[in-house]
Amino acid sequence: MLGLRVICMPCVCGFLIYKFRRRHLSMFDSIEGFLRSQNNLIPISYSYSDIKKMTKGFKDKLGEGGYGSVYKGKLRSGCLVAIKILGKPKANGEEFINEVATIGRIHHTNVVQLVGYCAERSKRALVYDFMPNGSLEKYIFSQEGNISLSCKQMYEISLGVARGIEYLHRGCDMQILHFDIKPHNILLDKDFTPKVSDFGLAKLYPTEDSIVSLTAARGTMGYMAPELFYKNIGGVSYKADVYSFGMLLMEMVGRRRNINAHADHTSQFSQIYFPSWIYNQFNEERAIEMGETTDEERVMVKKMVIVALWCIQMKPSDRPSMTKVVKMLEGNVEQLRMPPKPFLCSQEVPAEDQGKGINISIE
Repeated sequence: MLGLRVICMPCVCGFLIYKFRRRHLSMFDSIEGFLRSQNNLIPISYSYSDIKKMTKGFKDKLGEGGYGSVYKGKLRSGCLVAIKILGKPKANGEEFINEVATIGRIHHTNVVQLVGYCAERSKRALVYDFMPNGSLEKYIFSQEGNISLSCKQMYEISLGVARGIEYLHRGCDMQILHFDIKPHNILLDKDFTPKVSDFGLAKLYPTEDSIVSLTAARGTMGYMAPELFYKNIGGVSYKADVYSFGMLLMEMVGRRRNINAHADHTSQFSQIYFPSWIYNQFNEERAIEMGETTDEERVMVKKMVIVALWCIQMKPSDRPSMTKVVKMLEGNVEQLRMPPKPFLCSQEVPAEDQGKGINISIE
């Protein structure tokens, strides 16, 4: 009996290893096959040795996240690129395919350009245009307080991001829902032109589809639309990106996070202190003081706040489309009216804490 076990054990181990390798090889083959079948993809397919040469052996690391690491590289043409090396991939490579299949088809001033990709068995990389000014996040949440953008720059960035999202929703053959609009995913080029990036959670749908189906909520807590959790307020649609954009706008105006990012979804909406406070200030026609600002800057900030309040309305049907958002930001502030109070919970900031950390000025 013991001898039989000794003989069988290597066979069982060998069979399991064989099955494991077949499963992973099948996954790699399906990814590579999918990419080869996409004749309308613009990006270039690179080998892993090409990627190593571009990065000089992964010498200059730009950052790291849950997806893997980003390195600075250079193409043979001399153009600088940012190369994202994906770490442990999802079992079916969904996020990698999403990124290549969505962003690989489009080109817009306010959407990051995917130059190429590498899909060589388990090694995967994405090659983007290099954005020398990094992400919007560091300008909004700078701990040192010495990295700042003017009100006018913030306004121009907000308008650029709105145009980028509008293009994703209405400018392509298929509507692209991003599902992860947040400061970290807005990159800034040398002229501070914003580029929407990171399409790992994106979904493509026919443009005529107003309501889409999702098997699970997707996005980043604090920016996720309430209908992703509360099905009774409306179906999931492009309005989920509108909500995320509204939360982004609030953070740009306040130069602070709207909520506790670590709160669970059942309490996230009760944590929205700044939007609630700013709504009350506007509704009661009270001025919000901050340093020296010009009349032009006050108008820009006021437009951003009113648009943000419309975008974060609880019901998707009450939110504007991104086309309407762009028109509101470009239009006359006097034509903008205040929306209803847009929060799930009526909890307010204690009176003694109201206004703490607020660094904007609106007349």
